Amino acid sequence: MDQGHVTSHNEHGITTIEFFHPQSNSLPAKILEELAQEIHFAGTHDDSKVIILRSGGNGAFCAGASFEELSAINNEKEGLKFFSGFANVINAMRKCKKMIIGRIHGKCVGGGVGLAAAVDYAIAVDKAEVKLSELAIGIGPFVVGPAIERKIGISAFSQLAIDAALWRNAEWAKHKGLFAEVHNSIENMDESVYRLATSLAHSNPTAMAEMKKIFWKGTEHWDELLKERAAISGRLILSDYSKNAIAKFKLAKR
Repeated sequence: MDQGHVTSHNEHGITTIEFFHPQSNSLPAKILEELAQEIHFAGTHDDSKVIILRSGGNGAFCAGASFEELSAINNEKEGLKFFSGFANVINAMRKCKKMIIGRIHGKCVGGGVGLAAAVDYAIAVDKAEVKLSELAIGIGPFVVGPAIERKIGISAFSQLAIDAALWRNAEWAKHKGLFAEVHNSIENMDESVYRLATSLAHSNPTAMAEMKKIFWKGTEHWDELLKERAAISGRLILSDYSKNAIAKFKLAKR
């Protein structure tokens, strides 16, 4: 974690959880683990009334899985463990009794789209394009897929998953229901984020918890489903196709 962090602080009932990694806010296993822990902690403590999920810096919101860690996976057990990190974060968000507002300040790739889909209300800027790039490296958006499909429907999800090279703009994401709001500046986005967070911090926590049960109805089996999906990705990432694709991507980044 010397190259990234997860922080959490609470003020006036608003818990802000921030993750950061210098490689475009990518998600290594340790950051995924700490994200799940912080979301669970905030969701089970009375001083947290509402959660803001954000990432650091001014570039991408989240670049998805860490390519360094993907390239280091050597067997199915390691693959399952790594991709289960995404499952654990999504399930923590699903089970959290507090409303989670997503502050989407930049591009979302792969698992980053999954995070944006799993928050209860995503507020973005107009530069926040989205892309599911998994097929390009020989896998697929198996773990984050249920969260994305739940939010935008099977048709829009399949469009993202099949054309893994195409960016969709923020207005597309808003039209499909991934983003609730799109703003033309960081300042306007932040104003809206904190306006809503303040309003929810003064709302009835029991009512909000009951609302979340309704919003997430039908996902009770996701503990098992997302683990199964993690196993699929964990197997596919071992293929020669994936190893070669990741090596080419890392080389192009140098």
